[in-house]
Amino acid sequence: MRIEKEHMDLENIDEIRIYNAPKKDFYIPTPQEFDIDEIPMRDLIDNIPVEIHTFIPYENGKDFIIESLGSFTLNKYNCTQEDAKGRLLSKLSPLFFDILHDYLLDVYENHTIKRIRFVYYKKNKLTKLSNAKIVFDMDRIFIITNNVDTGVSKWEHIDDETFDEDKSSMMENFSQTGSYYNINGKYTWSQGIYNIINRPKEESDDFYNIVFDLVILDDQHIVDKIFDTTNKETAQCNEIIRIMTHDESIKIIEVSIYSYFDESGIIIRQGLINDITQHHHYEPSKPVDFLLDGFKNSKKLALLIEPLNKKQYKFSKGFYYLIEKDYEEYDHSREILDNIVEKDAVERIRKLCDGEINKIDETVTLKVDGNPYNQKVVDLYIESFRYNNEIHSLGFLTDITEEMEKQHQLIESNEQRLILIKEIHHRVKNNLQILNSFLNLEKRAYRNDPNLIIEHMQTRLTSLALLHEKTYKSRDFKNINLEEYLLDQDRQTKGLIELPVEVEFETHVDEDLNLTIEVITPLLLIIDELTMNAIKHAFPDKSAPNKKIIKKIAKLDDDTAMLIIRDNGVGIKNPKKITKNLGCEIVKSLTKQLGGNISLIETENGTAYRLIFPTKMEHTIN
Repeated sequence: MRIEKEHMDLENIDEIRIYNAPKKDFYIPTPQEFDIDEIPMRDLIDNIPVEIHTFIPYENGKDFIIESLGSFTLNKYNCTQEDAKGRLLSKLSPLFFDILHDYLLDVYENHTIKRIRFVYYKKNKLTKLSNAKIVFDMDRIFIITNNVDTGVSKWEHIDDETFDEDKSSMMENFSQTGSYYNINGKYTWSQGIYNIINRPKEESDDFYNIVFDLVILDDQHIVDKIFDTTNKETAQCNEIIRIMTHDESIKIIEVSIYSYFDESGIIIRQGLINDITQHHHYEPSKPVDFLLDGFKNSKKLALLIEPLNKKQYKFSKGFYYLIEKDYEEYDHSREILDNIVEKDAVERIRKLCDGEINKIDETVTLKVDGNPYNQKVVDLYIESFRYNNEIHSLGFLTDITEEMEKQHQLIESNEQRLILIKEIHHRVKNNLQILNSFLNLEKRAYRNDPNLIIEHMQTRLTSLALLHEKTYKSRDFKNINLEEYLLDQDRQTKGLIELPVEVEFETHVDEDLNLTIEVITPLLLIIDELTMNAIKHAFPDKSAPNKKIIKKIAKLDDDTAMLIIRDNGVGIKNPKKITKNLGCEIVKSLTKQLGGNISLIETENGTAYRLIFPTKMEHTIN
């Protein structure tokens, strides 16, 4: 809903234009609060051609008690006199209370007379006119209205027999010159006008300026100038404007408008209109409409024509897609700036509106309808300029929300790639240092068995290569699924090492266990060492059946996990001796690096180790 007020100087009347007001805002059923006596001569009042509404001032004009409403209004809102009288105006009709209160109070306090014209629109089509006079008498406020319901209907083509309204003038029927009169808001059009605009008469033409409604946007400022002049002066205007008829023909017309008072003091506007298309140098073009047509299907790009003009603006559909409102719902005002997140940008836009600067080019975040959970990023460009000694403005609005999201994703992806490269270099360096340390230890321990040293190093290198390969693919160093690694490790181990006996691997890992690369690296090396030891020492009897190495990793809590690795081999006869060999020293070193705790488990057969370790370690690459 939108309400506009303007004082018409020439007629000395306040015009109130009401756009798309829902019925519920005019009439809200409410209980009666005051006893009201029946008004004398009610039948007479209901049958005179004007409406009379009576109000009793309440609390010195803070509000007004409804004594009676006119029958036209009661019928329009499907209520009776009993539904209205004895109610406060502010409760029964908050909309009219807000509009009329200042007028009613002025008439009540000063005993003046106010003249108001109400003009109602539905989707920019005039639906009702009411000329009202407010007077104070007998300690009451009277509003006397003369209502005109336009009864707007859809276009109807008129038969040839009724098309010619004035057959007495053959010239008029073929003329490209016409005239009109406007008296008390009602138009009378000659046949020549219909010849110019290329259509027959319609029922609602008495209530529209059927010529000026067709003016192209480029020339709308000329129409504004005509209205501005003829609303304030008894004068003549001569202008040339372009219109686009309903069959999309561009015509150039010469308009002469006269404003004057008749003998009874009623203001009359008379227009003479002549089609000069064939005799004028204007090219029949419509650049603004062409631009708007190009923008009409875009949901991300909007053309803003006169965005700094509260009344004469025109925006393409992309604007309404962006703010998620229909054209009829939108009320163009600075209130939309309250929904912009960046306050420094808002301040620059306000300066543009106030004429302190002539251009803005901003990227801002818009909370759609003030909703912080529905935000869009937009590019806004508006420039103001002077044309024909008047200030005009033009702008573009672009929804770049998706593009910004993609850009952020790309930035995050690039940052992740940089982290990956750093992580790879860091990991390779650390792992090579670890392998070098192990190699030095094994060179001293197995100097007479170089093949064993090579075999151990191959196993470790294979595990680390597998870890790096999967890391490249996942690009996630903080949530790595361990089960995939261990299953691949089992397959790699079988293919790499020439097993002295046939051994079956079993691996079980909690499904929801995800570890960081800092944890998985030493953990895999620990599992490698314990697996190789089991393969070499647990199964001296090659003919024994069902040889197994079983690994189970379970989540103990959010921060801790447990590895159980066991075999069903011959077991360890002297645990103290085995804990001092090189393999165990390597496992202890890796366990310390992991921040865990490893111990032997007593079993009926075979060997088993329990490793308690943290699921998270501080990430080394930022």
